Amino acid sequence: MRRLDGEAIERELSRLGASFGRPLAVAAETASTNDDARSAAAAGAPHGAAFLADAQTQGRGRGGRSWHSPPGENLYLSVVLRPSLPASRVAPIALVMGLAVASVIERRLAPLPSRGASGGGSAVEVRLKWPNDVLAGGRKLAGILVEAQLRGESVSSVIVGVGLNVHASSFPPDLSARATSLAMLGIDDVPRERLAAELLQAIGDAAARFEAGELAPFAEDLARMDWLRGRRVEVAGVVGVAAGIDPEGHLLVRGADGILRAVAAGEVSVISS
Repeated sequence: MRRLDGEAIERELSRLGASFGRPLAVAAETASTNDDARSAAAAGAPHGAAFLADAQTQGRGRGGRSWHSPPGENLYLSVVLRPSLPASRVAPIALVMGLAVASVIERRLAPLPSRGASGGGSAVEVRLKWPNDVLAGGRKLAGILVEAQLRGESVSSVIVGVGLNVHASSFPPDLSARATSLAMLGIDDVPRERLAAELLQAIGDAAARFEAGELAPFAEDLARMDWLRGRRVEVAGVVGVAAGIDPEGHLLVRGADGILRAVAAGEVSVISS
């Protein structure tokens, strides 16, 4: 088992010409990289500061759920963003960060055939499940956790946490049926340091585009990668067929009565037909 190498990430960032992701801190183990980033932000860490760990003892996902964070296998990283946006406009950044992560994964998986029971088929599809999961082949490959620190109507900082399953070959029983990793999908030769640098560059680029144009520059990719569209769902007490994502980042759900409702937040359950 090889530990995550901070100097190697620095070299990869330089190779990519990425200014985002610095200063960079890499720990052998931490409770939560999001907590590290939030504490650093409160102490004045700049936009782009990045925090990674080889293992997390209290890694968490959305809703406070535990995030499987064993050492030496996956990527756990968090960054500090300081967007010049009012607090009322910052929520959709979670979708944008999901697209940034998905774009890195998609480039890696695009050349691979599907690894189904028949041993062949179409390319593995990378999709975004509103509001914060990245799926590959219908299974969760990465999760995004966004936590904003507000001062009245302004944003002090936004912490974006990313958990990406890289080398994992198995998962706990409660995750095994719905999680996957790059290694399980056939990508087992890419160093985590290179992936970390690519993710940091993509997150930085996406943050800049979001600050300039909010969700508008991402509309086409959101429509293309929307995994829920056309599926029957239940979320925040609303039941119906998912019908896309609106310009404010809300999930659109069309009920049996034909009315289109916009859901701002909630846990989505897909209802089997």
